[in-house]
Amino acid sequence: MPKFSIIDSHVHMWDPENVRMTWIDGNPILDKKYLPPDYKQHIGSTDVSGFVYLETGVEPHYAYYEARWAAGQLARMEPRLKGIVAAAPTEYGLKVRSYLKALTDLGPLIKGIRRITQGEKDPEFCLKPDFIAGTQLLPEYGLSCDVCVNYKQLGPTVELVKKCPKTQFVIDHIAKPNIKEHVLDPWRDQIKAMAALPNTVIKISGVLTEADHKTWGIDDVRPYIEHVLNVFGEDRVMFGGDWPVLLLAAPYTRWVEVVDELTASWTEKARQKLWRENAKRVYRL
Repeated sequence: MPKFSIIDSHVHMWDPENVRMTWIDGNPILDKKYLPPDYKQHIGSTDVSGFVYLETGVEPHYAYYEARWAAGQLARMEPRLKGIVAAAPTEYGLKVRSYLKALTDLGPLIKGIRRITQGEKDPEFCLKPDFIAGTQLLPEYGLSCDVCVNYKQLGPTVELVKKCPKTQFVIDHIAKPNIKEHVLDPWRDQIKAMAALPNTVIKISGVLTEADHKTWGIDDVRPYIEHVLNVFGEDRVMFGGDWPVLLLAAPYTRWVEVVDELTASWTEKARQKLWRENAKRVYRL
């Protein structure tokens, strides 16, 4: 375990009784409330001094409500909430201005947006002109852009990033490679291409849930995590718990142990960047 307090760059919380989240329907692990008391219990002895709240894939009608709830009620309930990445419909191009204005009016906790594209049938959905235009607007509102894709959309997403050089991109879950089937390519080269773009950072998060939930071992995820750490370097990587989705594959403390073990040879300064300092810088916490 890290011997210093950490900032978790990727935490979800939700109450399915208040919002519609079709993607957790019927899931015995996820289809329930996950709120600050539950997080406190699950992190155990891990010293989490702050976290970034990530939008939770609610149905679009609830997206603004979720952001307002997180910036208001949840933030008052949980002082460790230091930043929020809210959902935003960037595919509407310049028309998204009014939505981005409404988000930032919620207060300084709103740090970035995310428009999940991993579920889109067209892997080049992110390259539609309006999607690009909406994403290019984000720096005007002081917002970064979290990217949630899987390996099938990674190539086109590299092209999106190239077309938005002034936007700060945060790649979630190491772009979800096919770990379950032990497939490294072409993800490996595409991640290297992403790392070559200066306006990108990446989260070491969501990895175990891409492996076999029941049989994964550290050697299954090692080549993926080590590759990301190598190509992005110590200044552009952040630890993310992806709680409670993480619980599909492992307890929170086990994931912390995995990342800790794979970075054991790093200097203390480099480890603090991964576990804390990079998140503070990227999300302006």
